Amino acid sequence: MPDQSLLPRRKALKLLAGAPMLPLTLGASSLLAKPGTANAAGAKAGYVAAQFIGMPAPTLDDPAAMATTSVGSTLRVRYSDGGTRDVKLAYTPFFKTGDMVADGKGGRILAGGYLDINAQPIIDKSVPGKERPFFSDCPDGTSLLTVENARIEGIKGKPVFAVVQFEYLSRNQKGDDMYGTMPSPVAILTLDQDPATGHLSLVQYRTVDTSGAHGLWITCGASLSPWNTHLSSEEYEPDALSIDHDKPFRAFSQNLYGDSAKANPYHYGHLPEVTVHPDGSGTLKKHYCLGRISHELIQVMPDKRTALMGDDATNGGLFMFIADKPADLSAGTLYAAQWHQTSGEGPGSADLSWIRLGHATSAEIEALADRLKIADIADVRTKDPQDASFTKIPFSGKTNWIKLKPGMEKAAAFLETHRYAALKGASMGFTKMEGTTVNAHDKIAYSAMSYITASMLNGSGGIKVQGPEAGAVYALNLKGGQKDAGGQPIASEWVPVDMAAPAALIGKMLQAPDALGNLADPDRIANPDNIKFSEKLRTLFIGEDTSLHVNNFLWAYNVDTRQLARVLSTPAGAEATGLHAVDEINGWTYIMSNFQHAGDWKLKKDKESGKIKGGLHAVVYEKLDPLIDANYRDKFAASVGYLTGVSLAGKPA
Repeated sequence: MPDQSLLPRRKALKLLAGAPMLPLTLGASSLLAKPGTANAAGAKAGYVAAQFIGMPAPTLDDPAAMATTSVGSTLRVRYSDGGTRDVKLAYTPFFKTGDMVADGKGGRILAGGYLDINAQPIIDKSVPGKERPFFSDCPDGTSLLTVENARIEGIKGKPVFAVVQFEYLSRNQKGDDMYGTMPSPVAILTLDQDPATGHLSLVQYRTVDTSGAHGLWITCGASLSPWNTHLSSEEYEPDALSIDHDKPFRAFSQNLYGDSAKANPYHYGHLPEVTVHPDGSGTLKKHYCLGRISHELIQVMPDKRTALMGDDATNGGLFMFIADKPADLSAGTLYAAQWHQTSGEGPGSADLSWIRLGHATSAEIEALADRLKIADIADVRTKDPQDASFTKIPFSGKTNWIKLKPGMEKAAAFLETHRYAALKGASMGFTKMEGTTVNAHDKIAYSAMSYITASMLNGSGGIKVQGPEAGAVYALNLKGGQKDAGGQPIASEWVPVDMAAPAALIGKMLQAPDALGNLADPDRIANPDNIKFSEKLRTLFIGEDTSLHVNNFLWAYNVDTRQLARVLSTPAGAEATGLHAVDEINGWTYIMSNFQHAGDWKLKKDKESGKIKGGLHAVVYEKLDPLIDANYRDKFAASVGYLTGVSLAGKPA
């Protein structure tokens, strides 16, 4: 998170009913004075702490709540005189994908629309006579930020910007699976912030040109860098070994370039960075030196050099990048972790050490990507060659045998990162390592392991724990003075040295589905994905991506009280995405939240018997499916928005 300036003095009188913000003015001198309350010296009582009071999971008693984004939680603010004040929360969307919104040029633009390499709309022609531009049902990573000297026509308050990326498209109008076949768009929203209430309203929507980065591939989670840029992601890097038979990637190439053979797999699986300009436009560059992995959600530490990276893969790794210069990811050193297991019980725990994979600049790796194929880098076999010169490694849930070509260590480290890290002895056994965030005050990083299955259970990558399938969030202590496996000093004070999951952040499978069809305890997290930490609220926010809960939830975990609270529920079958906890923008605190693929039931209902199918009971499907269709354009649409405070309640305790 960026360095936060002291916030302006504000009074709780501004927190009127309907004020769409979280009511925290977190400055050091006068922290949210409560009106009419003073100590003996006449000073106002100040803000001390905040706690989220959770909501129950929605049930079929209120199917409308299950079929939309619903919020029944409260933020309780505690003051220095012992008093409290409660703020009820709600959700406010900026738009649904498929809406026509202002483009800032006097026209309208399709929210979430897909564009080819020439910035032309890509058309869904799957149903003759119903041709229309494709638009995404899967908004994901979002960053809220301000830019100095911003001047936007139509702004009445203060200009604020949100960068939003769209991960993928679930299906076309005919119903065909479209996953991984579209170039991911990125948009910059110009928002008008009301200085009196904190309310954000959409003024313009502008797309970011991605052509200079060869287009974008499956942009998932994102974070805001300490230097105020949007750090995107490209997950599930296409496997260069089997690319000729990769139908989604060839369709991606066709949609992007109009040529199914033109896209190069080595241009994808990297880290894009978006810079927002004062006019609400943006530029994008792709960094090729942070490893070609299943990038999910990067977290840059306060030193502006050390980056910890999630790797959403089977037989994935924990990766760290240390930039040569602060606030510049264009050159640096890449490391992969070794897991030295201290317990295999539940999600397990371990001490960590680090293997240096190599140093590179983005420019030199992009140049290698432009000209190399996998056969130039290594000889890779999927069957045992019965040749001792090959090394057996785990790769994507399977086994490979690999032998590097002479002089190709750097190319392998940065273009075949999963295979090279395994070859070098890194622990490549993690499964679906998703979001990463940091509690800078306590020097603790958090990493979401969405599903603890497959390679985390079988020992193929040097990890063998028990689970659960519902996943867990691990805490990683960060320290300086560390050395890599070769004995060389690691130039960072923010190196993870161990890894274990707090008890409250471990999912719990049910022995049998409950009456609603949940396969995991609905009062615990399940398959954690997006995670972000608020330094001011001392709260870890966790968004789910699970089919084990009928509705996915957004959770708030207070690291001091160790209390977990359900804050928000997404539409049934939808994933909670776009999480961004913003401690302060012009005096207001925000929590950004999107969702994607509402009504993604996985398996259809069983009309005759009403048996459980994919964790969803037939009656749930029958009641909710029509409501979700009505709310979200027959499941083609999804929302981009944020949590709001809608009223004050209660009196000082």
